[in-house]
Amino acid sequence: MTLAAGTKLGRYEIRSKIGEGGMGEVYRAYDEAMHREVAIKVLPATLSADKDRLARFEQEAQTAGALHHPNILVIHHIDTHEGAPYIVSELLEGEELRDRLNHGPIPPRKVIDYAQQIVGGLSAAHEKGIVHRDLKPENLFITNDDRVKILDFGIAKLSAHPQSTNPDISEDATRKVLTNPGMVMGTVGYMSPEQVRGQTADHRSDIFSFGAILHEMITGRRAFRRETMAETMTAILKEEPEDLSASNPNINPSLERIVNRCLEKKPERRFQSTADLSFALEALGQPSTSSGRQLTSAANVAAAETKRSVWRARLPWIAVGVLALALIALSALYFSNRSANETRGARLSFTPPPGLAFNDTQPDAAVISPDGRKIAFTASAADGRNMLYVRELDSSEVKVLPGSENALEPFWSPDSRSIAYGSNGKLKRSDLAGGSAQVLCDAARLVGGTWNKDGVIVFVPDYRTTLVQVSAQGGQPKPMPMGTEDAGVQSHRWAYFLPDGRHFLFLRQTKGVWTGSLDSLEIKQILPDDSPVVYAPQGYLIFVRNDGLVAQAFDAAKLALTGDAMPIITGQANELGTRRFSVSENVLIWQGKWQRDYQLVWFDREGKQKGTVDAPMMVNIGQDPHISPDGKRLVVKRDFNLWRWLLIMSWSILTR
Repeated sequence: MTLAAGTKLGRYEIRSKIGEGGMGEVYRAYDEAMHREVAIKVLPATLSADKDRLARFEQEAQTAGALHHPNILVIHHIDTHEGAPYIVSELLEGEELRDRLNHGPIPPRKVIDYAQQIVGGLSAAHEKGIVHRDLKPENLFITNDDRVKILDFGIAKLSAHPQSTNPDISEDATRKVLTNPGMVMGTVGYMSPEQVRGQTADHRSDIFSFGAILHEMITGRRAFRRETMAETMTAILKEEPEDLSASNPNINPSLERIVNRCLEKKPERRFQSTADLSFALEALGQPSTSSGRQLTSAANVAAAETKRSVWRARLPWIAVGVLALALIALSALYFSNRSANETRGARLSFTPPPGLAFNDTQPDAAVISPDGRKIAFTASAADGRNMLYVRELDSSEVKVLPGSENALEPFWSPDSRSIAYGSNGKLKRSDLAGGSAQVLCDAARLVGGTWNKDGVIVFVPDYRTTLVQVSAQGGQPKPMPMGTEDAGVQSHRWAYFLPDGRHFLFLRQTKGVWTGSLDSLEIKQILPDDSPVVYAPQGYLIFVRNDGLVAQAFDAAKLALTGDAMPIITGQANELGTRRFSVSENVLIWQGKWQRDYQLVWFDREGKQKGTVDAPMMVNIGQDPHISPDGKRLVVKRDFNLWRWLLIMSWSILTR
């Protein structure tokens, strides 16, 4: 049954048919509630009675809807129309990878870029125990801005994952297989040998399919294409694909090694995780030696994979200089009920790069990118200019972002490719690909912002205003309608989008942490704590309580906390007026209070030291001691309290 233009499916109006495939028909539609175009996939009515096909369709909806990653198609809504289920997703503009491949091989630089994006999306799925099982060029979409989107998790299987901490994936769910034992699922030509045999396929099966796609992107020809389906399946089981060097003598040998390892017949000989595969691809970008040979030789790639595995196993903390930034393994340490004997995070220190210094008077910012690979931080150069810098966690190179003078409150785009921040009374955006900063709108003194996958930024322009929203491309900010519940509140702080990209957390002045929505006037209190808060992808809210950082389980669908708060970092002074922590998939950065141990010392009028005042103490920087007019008493701010001492001499000085 083909839907005619103008047909209504709930709040969606069909505009035109886009295409169709084995899992359903796809339409362009208009979302009347959100005023945007969307894509709708509908299972044909003639097939809706097929229980197996219906189960696969529903599996696709449930699987894809649970994944939130820039390289995976965003699912907005699931419903039924006249007994036929349908999925509402973001509308993509561009072409399938198949269409691109029909024009021949893809340039090497594009191949690496696309490959890294595909692996990034697969990693997000695999970390949740989800195997795609039908990865092929038809299920990879290239948008007009060259972003790869993975489509069709329709035959994906939930599989037990040894490190999965997602409470939504139960033990029963991981045992669900929509196919009978021995039944072949997937697309011939891209199936792994174990799929051809009808055996159980795990995440390494996706790695094989990826290898076949990577081979085709490089050569322009399918790795295992034969005259008949039977011959193709035999080739997958017993034959090796054509050497890449036969098509391109200048092929990077490290790239050829990666492809060959992905296409190993035995799963145990392939890359054992998409994390290792991702690191090997990243290593291809290393500079070449003066003799023109690539530094990333086959041996170097193997060593890089080992280092990557060790890195991910340790999931360390990083402390950035005096700001005390901590990099911790959330999923392996604090957010699972595991024994104390398992791997612990390690604290490391990172001093300011040469020529840069952290600011004594204005606390610097440091935020981790959503992909957990980069830190953006502010620092001052020798000329006194305070700028925003970016550093890869596995590199010592630091990149300054032009136009980021006096940057405040930086926050990342969901794809980790851009950063927004306050600068000289403006909200600005810098893209890591290059170029100067783009001014998005006015923001007298930015007090936090957040950026969703639809290109909407919610932020607070200054301390005396409430939340507004603006496009990530710039424009006139629009006030956020918060309903009567928020009437009279003069100030908001630090919005933070939740996984659906529609709801967000924020602070209300002296009224705790609340949730709001782009689609509703309703707001809801989550915490009474007057503390900035972030959402960790493992399903936790992280916020400050008493003298430390804590995490508490949070159901983002129900907007409700569960269980008790668990301590992450304790015994650290913290200033509640600033957000000094950020989080990615597996990394948390903590910024401690800017304090040092000082010793109060008193001198006589000739400058001779006569004694000390109490023991060394943490004294807030910029809070000088004050002596009473009679010269007998001293007052100093210490640990957010005023302390008084009786003095004999009326002259004192702070020393380190």
